[in-house]
Amino acid sequence: MNTNYSALPLTTPSIELQSNGAKSSAATNGVVLNGHAKISKQDSFLGELEDGGGGGGGEHDELPLIGDGPAGPPEGSSVPAAVFNLATSIIGAGIMALPATMKVLGVAVGLVSILVMGILSEITIELLVRFSAYCRALSYGEVVHRALGRPASIVAQMCVIINNAGVLVVYLIIIGDVMSGSLKHIGVMDQLIGHGEWDNRKLLILVVLVIFLAPLCALEKIDSLSLSSAASVALAIVFVVVSCIITLIKIAEGKISMPRMGPDFSSRAAMLDLLVVIPIMTNAYICHFNVQPIYNELKEKTPQNMYKVGRISTVLCVVVYALTALSGYLLFGEDTESDVLTNFDKDLGIRFSSILNYIVRIGYVIHLVLVFPVVHFSLRQTVDSLIFGELAAPSRKKTLTLTVVLLALIYLGSTMIPNIWMAFKFTGATTGLALGFMFPALVALRLDKEGSRLGHGERLLSLGLLGLSIVVSVIGVVGNVYTLKSKSE
Repeated sequence: MNTNYSALPLTTPSIELQSNGAKSSAATNGVVLNGHAKISKQDSFLGELEDGGGGGGGEHDELPLIGDGPAGPPEGSSVPAAVFNLATSIIGAGIMALPATMKVLGVAVGLVSILVMGILSEITIELLVRFSAYCRALSYGEVVHRALGRPASIVAQMCVIINNAGVLVVYLIIIGDVMSGSLKHIGVMDQLIGHGEWDNRKLLILVVLVIFLAPLCALEKIDSLSLSSAASVALAIVFVVVSCIITLIKIAEGKISMPRMGPDFSSRAAMLDLLVVIPIMTNAYICHFNVQPIYNELKEKTPQNMYKVGRISTVLCVVVYALTALSGYLLFGEDTESDVLTNFDKDLGIRFSSILNYIVRIGYVIHLVLVFPVVHFSLRQTVDSLIFGELAAPSRKKTLTLTVVLLALIYLGSTMIPNIWMAFKFTGATTGLALGFMFPALVALRLDKEGSRLGHGERLLSLGLLGLSIVVSVIGVVGNVYTLKSKSE
């Protein structure tokens, strides 16, 4: 591999960026301090100087995450392709639960929550990129290992595995709900060709898994999924546009009543839902496990380019999430299901209702089919790293074996978990918060002790993110347990 830096062991406690022939020009944007590469004041992810004073006007550091130099291979992905991959990692099944969260929070509080969670998630992505560049980390587990040690790295990898496996199980549950139906809703197959063996839920999911998902999941590079990711984002936007048009038509015809602006405190069940709804919303933004793989395949691997990718993706996702949550809740009100797609099996009260229902449901199933391999990629990579080690040589046979085993386990999980709300509220309160907020904040605070790389405001923000994630996680877990206990009684 053509590289400007010499290879160093991943376990080396002190990493100094060295050129093959001489000292690296880490001095161009930073200096070497006690054997460590120090990020310069210009590298602040908020553009703030390290002394906490006025906004920094310098450019971001051009330090690469791995030693390929600032420019990657010519076949690497462009910024737009990376945006599609990252946005696809974010916009998945979580979007279908957002109308139900707005039913719990109300329109005003729900929209503010979607915006705030998006901003906080973007901040943690930039923290992760910045300190991964400092560590020259190749993966999420690697930067946690460098900052917090091997035990914490194993915990982080387990969180990625549980979170991603849970998300993929949810994708299959939604595909089953839409195509085969449920106790309260009729499926697309039943509507199109009637009830029969072809309408069997487990069989339908298995056919989709084997014919459509397995070939995409067997690909070895995430950049190979750029076109499918672009198509998946386009389909998500089609869903949002169609649902918004339907909502606007019904508002113009006076068929939608005034929605609730704030949370409902009138019942015990509503109070319990409030305890778990924020973790569910948080889970909708978790994409941090795919940040390094996407970064590593950029043509020009610089933190500045990855910041751009993160910001564009976040803005896109906030707009899509806000419109989806608002239109879904306005359309179905208090009848909004945990998976809003299942609500689109009935007459919407406008012309061409049945055609629009098919477009919405089938289009989003195709979207999930295209998103599935992107999330599976980081799941397989993490399992590979945990079992065989970070430095294990790549093998096509190993990739295919892991893909088959993981898909089989995910399929089994989809036949056992009842609905997406159950899956999201547990992963959101545990692994989602850990991956999206706890570990990035801990990494930043720990590596900051090796030399002042965080400004005063950034340090307080990192502490705040850590504290907030712990509080929300505890409340979410307690709320989940209490909800299950109440239902069992």
